[in-house]
Amino acid sequence: MVFSSIEFLLYFLPVFLIVYGLTPDKMKNSALLAGSLIFYAFGDVKCLPLLMVSVLINYFVGLHLEPKAGAKKTVGAGNGTKQGQKRGGKKKRKTTYRKTARGRLEKRRRWLFMTAICLNVGLLAVFKYFIKGSLPLGISFYTFQVLSYLIDVYWGDEEKEESFVRFATYITMFPQLISGPIIRYGEVRPELNKRKFTSKTIQDGLKVFTMGLAAKVLLADTIGLLWKDAEIKGFESISTQLAWLAAIAFSLMLYFDFCGYSLMAIGLGKMFGFELPVNFQTPYMSTTVREFYRRWHMTLGKWFSRYIYIPLGGNRKGAFRTVCNLLVVWGLTAIWHGSTMNFLIWGMLLWLAIVLERQMESMGVLKVLEKGPGKLVPHLYLWVVIPVSWMCFAIEDVQQLQIYLGRMFGLVPGIKVSAGDWIRALESYWWLLLAGFAACTPVVMKLFRRFKDTLLGGIVLVLLFWLCVWRVQMAGQNPFRYLDF
Repeated sequence: MVFSSIEFLLYFLPVFLIVYGLTPDKMKNSALLAGSLIFYAFGDVKCLPLLMVSVLINYFVGLHLEPKAGAKKTVGAGNGTKQGQKRGGKKKRKTTYRKTARGRLEKRRRWLFMTAICLNVGLLAVFKYFIKGSLPLGISFYTFQVLSYLIDVYWGDEEKEESFVRFATYITMFPQLISGPIIRYGEVRPELNKRKFTSKTIQDGLKVFTMGLAAKVLLADTIGLLWKDAEIKGFESISTQLAWLAAIAFSLMLYFDFCGYSLMAIGLGKMFGFELPVNFQTPYMSTTVREFYRRWHMTLGKWFSRYIYIPLGGNRKGAFRTVCNLLVVWGLTAIWHGSTMNFLIWGMLLWLAIVLERQMESMGVLKVLEKGPGKLVPHLYLWVVIPVSWMCFAIEDVQQLQIYLGRMFGLVPGIKVSAGDWIRALESYWWLLLAGFAACTPVVMKLFRRFKDTLLGGIVLVLLFWLCVWRVQMAGQNPFRYLDF
């Protein structure tokens, strides 16, 4: 069951809102936990025990990871007399014993922490790379949330959660369980302890949810048809122009698919009293790949920055070390997305682009391009690099990937290429591509914020919601792309 399905929109969500609203405030976490497990069971019931075992084990691990408070200094060791010297000796031995005991406790804490990290990462790796078949639903996302909680508690940046219900609710909360956003525990701890659930929170959340639903159903699912047409036709049989159009269509489809899901998750969170973090911030308005990935899947980027890039030294230890740290981050990002070679190619292409951009920035080239007519060049550059990189992301067969990239740049001869295929594609999809480009700008969300609380805005949102329901009913649902990760 996904957010853009009839089962969720017309059955699960309304029923759950009624049950949740009737539940006393003290029991709302329990209600959300139960609803989340039911939601997960509809999607992947056979892996529900795995999720619960993971939650249970990591909850108990987290209880023993907080750093121990520093021992108090021992004072009054003696006054020069034999009796004082004797007491001083006892104090010294006692202090030494305490230090030894603290050392043993610290060693056990470190061992427990490393074991927990290895078990969580190992379990994810086993399912991703060694067990063939479908990946347990949401395992990549809830594993990263578990890891962030354990690391924050171990570092002393976050207090352990003693309530199992609150911890389990944080991990399994269905708005973000299967595809993010990835949330640090400190970001939702206040709401897990106390939050508001009113008619206003439901209305505000439903408005944001509707925007995400429209992005998914009306944009992603329709623009994506152009990409599917290219796949069906065969990469050898499309013209260079159509190859670029299809790559751009996939780029827009992936954005509206994932951004739409994130908006729906944020909207659902608002309904239940949570403020989930923003995950996308008009990334296609960027001028560099580096900036693009600061705006794309922001919670994943922040996760890798906080727990991998900065601990490795970030950009504080010289240019060569920075390049190496970026290589580690993008290598791990590629591995996180998948085990096939295309993901590694995707990650290395982006790493190379970011390294080159840093070099250009240090030479002042980017500042020159930002002035005058040349300021359009960085935008054009981005709209070349990103679609090419998404092809490396989308096409798992490396041989087919070579053919597609060859067709994009006219390096591989086509077979039975239909003249004017790109013109026919434009005739069918030009208005969707135009709508997609417009929705990539901040204009749509500015209009939403301006009119969402007005009568006209309310009418438009109601019409959008039921248009999406009609579209799903007529065309069927398309699963979210990131459900596979």
